Amino acid sequence: MILTTTPTIEGRTIKEYKGLVSGETIIGANLVKDLFASITDIVGGRASSYEGVLREAKSTALQELSANAQSMGANAVIGIDLDYETLGSSQGMLMVAASGTAVVLE
Repeated sequence: MILTTTPTIEGRTIKEYKGLVSGETIIGANLVKDLFASITDIVGGRASSYEGVLREAKSTALQELSANAQSMGANAVIGIDLDYETLGSSQGMLMVAASGTAVVLE
């Protein structure tokens, strides 16, 4: 399965458009990660614990998008857009949504 943010794939012809496809995930950050992120915020630097959660959420959303496209008979998804949102009263949940167009390449 080819996944790309571009509207075309160089050297490949789109034979059929299957339609819009998406994948979403919502993941929570735990108290320990919040504590370390707070310390990082005070002293500076990167919040690697949150970066790991973000990478995991993005990967899960793209895997779901890919599985949904495959179930439609597609072998690629073009024009992928990733959206990130925080949810919950304490903004402790992260939602990642991936959407694109499922296509069949020759």
